[in-house]
Amino acid sequence: YSDPRSFVGYPEDVARALRIRVSNASCPGETTASFLVPGALSNGCENSPGSSVGYRTQFPLHVQYRGTQMQYALKYLAVHRHTRLVTINIGANDVFLCRETTADACASAAEVQAVLQEIQANLTTIYTKIRDVAHYHGLLVALTYYSLDYSDPAQVAGTEALNSAIASVTEKFGGKVADGFAAFEGPSAAFGGSPCAAGLLIKLPDGTCNIHPSPAGHLLLAKAIEDVAGARAPQA
Repeated sequence: YSDPRSFVGYPEDVARALRIRVSNASCPGETTASFLVPGALSNGCENSPGSSVGYRTQFPLHVQYRGTQMQYALKYLAVHRHTRLVTINIGANDVFLCRETTADACASAAEVQAVLQEIQANLTTIYTKIRDVAHYHGLLVALTYYSLDYSDPAQVAGTEALNSAIASVTEKFGGKVADGFAAFEGPSAAFGGSPCAAGLLIKLPDGTCNIHPSPAGHLLLAKAIEDVAGARAPQA
């Protein structure tokens, strides 16, 4: 954990495939609120429910910066005017946070709707700042989420609802949507709908999987981004 180079994810895979430089400002557990607001509750980035400790308070990120990820992005884009590709993958931790902080684990329709609306409102702010404050008008790609179990209709429906909320805002700002859901769906189908059994999630010692992508999973997510980036990104 002390060396961020130990963690190679889809941003690095995309950069390698498209032959562009990458600046990966991601923070594990970031929510759409903590992306924007200093001190806002995250799901493990700078803090977590009931704790002021988060990943970023203990370990280095791929790039180092003070303040929020939004502030970093705006400063980066102000300096690097020839940036040709901005990717974002955020929203799932908002849902996880709702599950951790509500008595019924965010099971009611009203709670789900509220968190989806918050994601959309915060994404609107994020995209507005990228487009109107940083004056970035290049390719903007949002990566949607894969299902943790394609054989579970409830899990699939929840993932699709989250992805729909993300996609609708992204497209309003002229962004493209990379289909992370479909990227895992096909390979998982051969294993009963399980991305874990398909080797797309990080395997744990007990044979189960972490929710995060394995190296093979990251390559599939990178390919989804490359498919929508096309030939435009290598100009950077």
